[in-house]
Amino acid sequence: MTVIPAGRTRHRIELQPAVPRAHAEEFGRRVYFVSEDILGFDLIGGDTITALDVEVTESADVPALSRKLSHVITNDVLAKQPVRQQVVWSRPSATPAVDVFEELVATGGAVEIGAGQVAFADPVLALTDYLDERVRAIVRQEFGATEYRYPTLIATETMRRCGYFSSFPQLMMFVSRLHADVDVYRDFIAGLAAGRGLGPLLRRNSSDIDHCLPPTMCYHTFAQLSDGPLPGGPAVFTSRGKSFRHESRYSRSLERLWDFTIREIVFLGTRDEVLQRRARLMADELGLTGYCEVANDPFFISEDTPQRLWSQRLLQLKYELRLPLDEKRDVAICSFNYHETFFASAFGITSPTTDEVHSACAGFGLERFAYAFLCRHGLDPAGWPDPVRKALGR
Repeated sequence: MTVIPAGRTRHRIELQPAVPRAHAEEFGRRVYFVSEDILGFDLIGGDTITALDVEVTESADVPALSRKLSHVITNDVLAKQPVRQQVVWSRPSATPAVDVFEELVATGGAVEIGAGQVAFADPVLALTDYLDERVRAIVRQEFGATEYRYPTLIATETMRRCGYFSSFPQLMMFVSRLHADVDVYRDFIAGLAAGRGLGPLLRRNSSDIDHCLPPTMCYHTFAQLSDGPLPGGPAVFTSRGKSFRHESRYSRSLERLWDFTIREIVFLGTRDEVLQRRARLMADELGLTGYCEVANDPFFISEDTPQRLWSQRLLQLKYELRLPLDEKRDVAICSFNYHETFFASAFGITSPTTDEVHSACAGFGLERFAYAFLCRHGLDPAGWPDPVRKALGR
């Protein structure tokens, strides 16, 4: 008999409508975002998922959870039109990958700090820098990319301007501060001393939320170029920086972090220019064991979510490079996205010619990249490819 921890309870929620097995993975990726009251869940059913066994807080409103689940199923899951999986290239391996996260923790190479937060040392540290430099060298040599180092914070107005809030509200993380006022500081300090909760004190005394944590680096580039012409025509920019996405209870090892490091590349120019450059970057230049496929973003709740998911796949606007972690799991270490004219229009980026400005970007998650490398080759450098060992002096 399973023991339920204090403060929690379990319920079976019948799903209305039910979810076909083909949509189960899509549904499962959204359950934790339905409500913070959901602490764990199991999908119930065979060819059709008819119910959800949920572990929730004792105060959870189960009828409200049922209503919210029905909305997500109808709006985000069942309305998604099926599109045949398309693989651009694939390189299988004769031997399966082996998940090394527990070994990393046991040897001190990784330390779980909190939800979605992992500190890491060598060999992950050395590999993230090595892999980043490999990608950076390609985009500098191949495309003549201009490199920038951006601030961590980004203006909420920038994220509103590009429509991120309406597309991915579940992922956003915001930054606030106390009002610049002596009475506010005194009230805040007195409230803490009196034992009042930090949350209510911050909500009462905080300023407007005018900055947030960037979910990726490319928005800095678009903001930098906003309301003006491209300097010198088609352009390529690259940057490396911390990105932040609230992954709820989906956070896991180094494959899904709340804050992580991205090497970003942004292409701007005509349609043909950005698509050709994206295709060149997607080519298997790193000799990786994995595959590259058509994919879609985790659009959420918006009324046009199904159409956006379908059009992304149908028009091949997004690809993912996926590497194995073990015999059953893999992880996307890079996405290659074509935005058409969306971001250029949103940010008022124009062309010195009469052509519309199109954009594309690619983002390599460096922690995921290093983690997948170790799952493929192991923690012992003796098993690593010679170029990597030599470059890192191992």
